Amino acid sequence: MKKINHFINGKEYISKSDRFGDIFNPASGEKIGSVSFANKDDVALAIQNASDAQKKWAATPPLARSRVMFKFKELILRDMDKLALELTNEHGKILSDSVGSLTRGMEVVEFACGIPHLLKGEFSENVGTEIDSWSTRQPLGVCVGISPFNFPAMVPMWMFVMSIACGNSFILKPSEKDPTVPYMMGDILKEAGLPDGVFNVINGDKEAVDLLITDPKVESVSFVGSTPVAEYIYHTSSKHNKRVQSLGGAKNHMIVMPDADLDQVVDGLIGAGYGSAGERCMALSVAVAVGDVGDKLIKKLTPRVQSLKVGPGTDPEVEMGPLISKQHLDKVTSFVDRGVQEGADLLVDGRSISLQGYENGYFIGGCLFDNVQENMSIYKEEIFGPVMSVVRKPTFNDALDLVNGHEFGNGTTIYTRDGDTARAFANQCKIGMVGVNVPIPVPMAFHSFGGWKRSLFGDHAMHGMDGVRFFTRLKTVTSRWPTGIRQGAEFTIPTMK
Repeated sequence: MKKINHFINGKEYISKSDRFGDIFNPASGEKIGSVSFANKDDVALAIQNASDAQKKWAATPPLARSRVMFKFKELILRDMDKLALELTNEHGKILSDSVGSLTRGMEVVEFACGIPHLLKGEFSENVGTEIDSWSTRQPLGVCVGISPFNFPAMVPMWMFVMSIACGNSFILKPSEKDPTVPYMMGDILKEAGLPDGVFNVINGDKEAVDLLITDPKVESVSFVGSTPVAEYIYHTSSKHNKRVQSLGGAKNHMIVMPDADLDQVVDGLIGAGYGSAGERCMALSVAVAVGDVGDKLIKKLTPRVQSLKVGPGTDPEVEMGPLISKQHLDKVTSFVDRGVQEGADLLVDGRSISLQGYENGYFIGGCLFDNVQENMSIYKEEIFGPVMSVVRKPTFNDALDLVNGHEFGNGTTIYTRDGDTARAFANQCKIGMVGVNVPIPVPMAFHSFGGWKRSLFGDHAMHGMDGVRFFTRLKTVTSRWPTGIRQGAEFTIPTMK
């Protein structure tokens, strides 16, 4: 049975702490390992090592840092199958989805390979007589990332890749539910040539988190998780003078217009609503049927939900794996119970699913509700499971008001053939990421990921140029030089020194 420890200063670090968390295979319910929970001394050691290493790493030319990123990408590709299998065994998502999430993380690495260009500043000659002015972006120092269970590789890579490329050191506190792949990232980065101490992994719970986000040596905190925790992280870290990007929950709507291609709509809803068992902050959990399209949508959608292939993520025929834990399964099941109690029409009930050989796994089948109202808990709250709600609205404006009235503003999409309607929706919706006939509008790595309203606390989104701006400080220099002795000729082509 495996035991995951910490990764500090380029090697495994075994804590003297007597606190541990259990690691389970969600498909079988079997305990497959344990993870050490850091104590105060462990966290302090990681921060000190990160602080010491950062000074030299910040002085490393961006081109040299870029070459580490190029090598890191190469090694991720080499180990893709191994990483994906570990991810599936601890999280439960199907193998192809694990590979997909690693690929989206690797795209951030590809973006970071261009860091010499991304860090270029601006220059103005003769802002005054013989006075020049220029700006540059310099690293912050020690940065911390706290990542969720649903993307144990992709989301950390959104954080630490940009941070390290910008010249910072980084301490990752991954989810204790699936910590193996984050730990493996440390070994891969070391093999890629990253100096010891620049990347560290601290495992633990709230005790470790509170120590990390309040330590005076830590300059920034990145977080992805539920909104209550995101808000806590934001306020606590800000109170301790940290720069913070804290991404919270979501309730993502798909607006289905009467002119939409319903085959495309249903394909989009099935993949985006039930992929990864709905454990995505970009999952489509609400379909808003506009006008008379509701009955036609339900007719096409219901049999697709009923026929979802549920099973262990390692089975190549499976479309949806288990939930992450027994506790989360109970939570999702209770939401379905409440939906029935509150009067929504449960058209597909996945609560009674049983898989031979996997009776102890954390499985629930796809669930589909119709005639869901805004006052119902299944509409208001983030369920984070394979539960779809269909809400019916008479007009486009009613649907738009519904989207804008929700407390979350992470992602949304509209399916329509009408460009005017699509443009109006994209322009007027109060949502951070918008899709037009695209079910999961996650921006590519050279753009930035982040929601609005209570889905994001802080001024910066993740990766893209917002990632560069978040992990650096702007410095502007204005200079004037007296006339001096000119240096003699140099006949060798200039090279990086």
